[in-house]
Amino acid sequence: MSNEIILEIRSLKKYFTAGKAGWFSRRQRFVHAVDGVDLQLHRGEVIALVGESGCGKSTLALTLMLLEEATEGSILFEGKDITHAAPQERKAIRQRIQMVFQDPYESLNPTQTIEEIVSEPLTVHGLTPNANERRERVIRALEDAGLKPAADYLHRFPHQLSGGQRQRVVIAGALVLEPHILLADEPVSMLDVSIRAEIINLLADLRRARGISVIFITHDLGTVGYFADRVAVMYLGRIVEIGATREVLQAPQHPYTQALLSVIPVPNPRLRRKRIILQGETPNPIELPSGCRFHPRCPLAVEACRRTDPSLINVSETHQAACILLRQ
Repeated sequence: MSNEIILEIRSLKKYFTAGKAGWFSRRQRFVHAVDGVDLQLHRGEVIALVGESGCGKSTLALTLMLLEEATEGSILFEGKDITHAAPQERKAIRQRIQMVFQDPYESLNPTQTIEEIVSEPLTVHGLTPNANERRERVIRALEDAGLKPAADYLHRFPHQLSGGQRQRVVIAGALVLEPHILLADEPVSMLDVSIRAEIINLLADLRRARGISVIFITHDLGTVGYFADRVAVMYLGRIVEIGATREVLQAPQHPYTQALLSVIPVPNPRLRRKRIILQGETPNPIELPSGCRFHPRCPLAVEACRRTDPSLINVSETHQAACILLRQ
């Protein structure tokens, strides 16, 4: 992993309009899907973005892909501000930032062969007009994604593959453009448990072989222990804790991270944590609570939590150090 910053997110916000506050009100309401995210991704680094469903993980990824327009803040890719890039610039950017979506069943066109699916990005971006060269690149991408020998899969259709094979085809479709960053949005959640480890190992191998930076989005902290360099925990549109994977997993500082870790199954009963069951539902992202947005569900909340919005503070000079949430 390099010290070079390949992607930098500064105070990024993405709000969706949610209508007026009432029949006679002029106040516009907004869904605070992403609400002030700061993050740096280094070349060759894997960051696991963890949180409950609805916390803004996928919206953040779509905004980074420029599929959603940022409301505020900026996105810097390889030192260049791409937040409001022009359409032609976006096409070039998406060649270098690719996304693997959650559901391989929905990601693949059932009427196309595997060769057509994987070669389509090359056609869209006007790369490798030579048919033989294009096929060689498709074969290389399929084999890098674990489908060997690739010739056995070229003429198959998605319905002739297993779920794990379909997800490998999706990954190959991203790899064929030789991206610098891979945004993997819950890439194993639709797969059998026996296949999940294979896909995670595949992403780890691709990081080592190709030097690809990965943002691995998941709701399961149990899958990131040996894969990610850092873990960022997201709650209600914000990153509430970030740090080196081992430090976050062994000594979580934020009560929300502690609750997520407490419910991970552990085979050794001596190593099991006391379960922390959060009370109530996640607050409405339209009407956010005052102060700390986690305080309505936090078992450690005190009166000051209702008034003070805590800050995320970096306690080390290096990017690998843990960060902790301190109450002001």
